Amino acid sequence: MKTISENACFGGVQGVYSHRSDSCDCDMTFGLFLPAEAKDGPVPVLWYLSGLTCTHENAMVKAAAQGWAAEQGIALIFPDTSPRGEGVADDDAYDLGQGAGFYVNATQKPWAPHFQMYDYVTKDLTDLVLKEFPIDGARQAITGHSMGGHGALTMAMKEAGRFTSVSAFAPICNPTGSDWGKKQLTAYLGSDEAAWASHDASLLMAERGFDGPVLIDVGTKDQFLDLLKPETLASAAAQRRQELTFRMQPGYDHSYFFVSTFIEDHITFHAEALYA
Repeated sequence: MKTISENACFGGVQGVYSHRSDSCDCDMTFGLFLPAEAKDGPVPVLWYLSGLTCTHENAMVKAAAQGWAAEQGIALIFPDTSPRGEGVADDDAYDLGQGAGFYVNATQKPWAPHFQMYDYVTKDLTDLVLKEFPIDGARQAITGHSMGGHGALTMAMKEAGRFTSVSAFAPICNPTGSDWGKKQLTAYLGSDEAAWASHDASLLMAERGFDGPVLIDVGTKDQFLDLLKPETLASAAAQRRQELTFRMQPGYDHSYFFVSTFIEDHITFHAEALYA
């Protein structure tokens, strides 16, 4: 692991680091905020998964999360959204390839050699941060925005018992039924739609649910509402009688202005679960 930068931040440290990922077979970069309490021992952690076109840096700089995390004594991890570098497959479209890993393990060419983002987040990066930093592996929560909301929800439901709580900002809720999903799942996983189901938050909610609290925020003026399909997740949760707080926020769009407005709510929500 290499340290790219470390800056004092709200009494703690905001760092950026790079390392070699076995899953993605390339160098990866991530951001990590450690609150002041980390000087005295392991602290709980909130994972933040970013959306399409983003890197580790977008939420780290724009979400205004560190101050609220410092107040709660919680670490924040900001992974990248895809593998990158020479020899890594890409596409001219913004919603496929580098910057658009969709947090799946690709099985199709040319993506399979590097696009193993599910394993990267849940295994490679997890193992690294637990080894190198004072992170309490028994107290983990997860959130994300848009494509990252999709990733957070699917990982929370598939990695049973790992996360105390899950939240999402404007998540892609039903990728098997949306143009933000069908294209990418076909490219990464092939045309057999049966292979897509385990990466659809609404289908997973209906099948498995989540053993803990869930918080979802979506703006009423989100320009991508028809692609996100939040109603499918809300309906699945209602039918399952899943514990879920689902909020349509009047006037808000899909931007980081929306995320930064409600990030305090989400960090407080996770802190209550992490310290329960």
